[in-house]
Amino acid sequence: MGKFQNDAEALLKNIGGKENVAAVTHCATRMRFVLNDPSKANEKEIENIASVKGMFTNAGQFQIIIGNEVSVFFNDFVAVSGIEGVSKEQSKSIAKKNQNPVQQVVGVLAVIFSPILPAIIIGGLILGFRNILEAVDFGNGTIASNSVFWNGVNEFLWLPGEAIFHFLPVGITWSITRRMKTTQILGIVLGITLVSPQLLNAYSVSSTAAADIPFWDFGFAQIDKIGYQAQVIPAMLAGFMLVYLEKIFRKRIPEAVSMIFVPLFSLIPTIMAAHVLLGPIGWTIGGWISNIVNFGLSSSFNWLFSFIFGAFYAPLVITGLHHTTLAIDYQLIADFGTTSWWPMVFISNIAQGSAVLAVYFLHRGNKKEEQISIPATISAYLGVTEPAMFGINLKYVYPFVAAMIGSAFGSMFITITNTQALSVGVGGLPGFLSFPFQKWPTVFISMAISISVTFILTFIFRKVSFLNKVEPLEAQADDAKSVGETMKNANISVDPSVEKALDFYSPVKGKLIPIENVDDPVFSPKMMGDGFAVVPADQTIYSPIDGTIVSIFQTKHAIGLLADNGIEVLVHMGIDTVALDAKPFSVLISEGEKVSAGTPIATMDTKQVIELGKKTDVIVAITNSNIVQEFDFISANTVDSKQSVGTIVLK
Repeated sequence: MGKFQNDAEALLKNIGGKENVAAVTHCATRMRFVLNDPSKANEKEIENIASVKGMFTNAGQFQIIIGNEVSVFFNDFVAVSGIEGVSKEQSKSIAKKNQNPVQQVVGVLAVIFSPILPAIIIGGLILGFRNILEAVDFGNGTIASNSVFWNGVNEFLWLPGEAIFHFLPVGITWSITRRMKTTQILGIVLGITLVSPQLLNAYSVSSTAAADIPFWDFGFAQIDKIGYQAQVIPAMLAGFMLVYLEKIFRKRIPEAVSMIFVPLFSLIPTIMAAHVLLGPIGWTIGGWISNIVNFGLSSSFNWLFSFIFGAFYAPLVITGLHHTTLAIDYQLIADFGTTSWWPMVFISNIAQGSAVLAVYFLHRGNKKEEQISIPATISAYLGVTEPAMFGINLKYVYPFVAAMIGSAFGSMFITITNTQALSVGVGGLPGFLSFPFQKWPTVFISMAISISVTFILTFIFRKVSFLNKVEPLEAQADDAKSVGETMKNANISVDPSVEKALDFYSPVKGKLIPIENVDDPVFSPKMMGDGFAVVPADQTIYSPIDGTIVSIFQTKHAIGLLADNGIEVLVHMGIDTVALDAKPFSVLISEGEKVSAGTPIATMDTKQVIELGKKTDVIVAITNSNIVQEFDFISANTVDSKQSVGTIVLK
């Protein structure tokens, strides 16, 4: 029996069975499913599986977070399901059927930029480190100017820094051919022709007189020898033309001569088009985009522009559209030498990590959740926010909203102080290295604003009911579980000779309603058990049965009782009142105390409950209804406190 066999069987059942799985694979921490019908996935039951640490849907894939042992889980899943895994590329290809055209375009952009991100990030760190060596002045010069060793390091690091950013088009054209499964070396060659030393460097074009720009002279036409160093859009246009020409000619040219003529007819026309048409058009489009964005971030309304983008960058991550912002960053750096766009991304990532950290403090002791929240916090603070957002923040909603607002204020401050990054870097706490040394104070202040606002709002929003739908349900579900566990630990004996019938009495004066009519998604479907409820017209709550008090919840909103014949009863005062931190309640009894039906056990300030936006229904639920054979409750509209309302009979 495999380590995760039981969990794998439960997962298979709750994703809709073998017939609902179109493809399955895994990455470093997650199972990745392509489901034929995603609506068949029972997320609530999946979340209850012990080894599952979270789930989310992205790029047409239903992804389940397992952790470091995902490969072991995957093997057990394959064994119990009989489903063979596929490669990640195959899974992504199959997942396209669940994506609309916009998602497919974004998916292509994501796959193009993902392979080159490690180089971009390390390049940003290199620039940041060189910035320290060249900018930190001790009064008698910089670190580099005062040290032969550090000056040598500074000059040496220029080499990889230039390779990464100046030759970015090579990485883009290679990545496109890799993604489109065409000849990758042709993509590399195409990229080199865009940044060849024979060409006028793109950074020098603006300072070179038109008459001095070199050109190829074909007699009937002249083509400027202009390079496209650090340019993104020209490289993308050329890369896509290359792969589509190659696919067209590969279908039409005989196999015997395809090795010669497919590369020839694909590469040469693309290089020509890149320098005659695609390059200039791409440069122009990129210039428009960067000028519009730069205008928005440098205008008198930049505070509003940055506030909105800072708030809504995280939702862009959910859709995958955030990958499109990388092209904007690279274009801004190419045109202006710095970017005001990426700093807002950097702040947003920190906000998401801070929200998870706040939830960790709010939920201390929840060992299962800590397995998600702690790594997710670290991950977000290092620039990868998906585990934080999908594992915690979106689940509870209120921390996600808090992070959006924290990011908005941090982004606004970093923009209005004209704090621009030298490059795209690590989108988390180490990201300060990508900024000029002189701007570090405003960077740290922006980070502090984002962290503090997010942290404070997470605590505040937790108490806002429309932002927090999950925690009250979890708390209410735990009510019944806690009653059972408390009774098991209470060493209270149950006398099997006691009458199997048990009379119930109204816990309060008011309107008697069936438990199915309670406006609560936990109690109304009888998830906690059968029973009844009373909309109270009084504030004193009485015991509905003869029994023993076995559980008084810290929030005083619920009391558990055990009858002599083993019936477990939960008296729950109000709906979603666990969030009120005991304010409207007073408990009149203590755990272990024997009570009779009609004994006052608590008071509830109904006026205060209503003012706090909650309903006052007093619910009486039989939490071990499985041992009950017959329920017989009256159907009266109004009842007095301590009035008999029915009888139950055990099996």
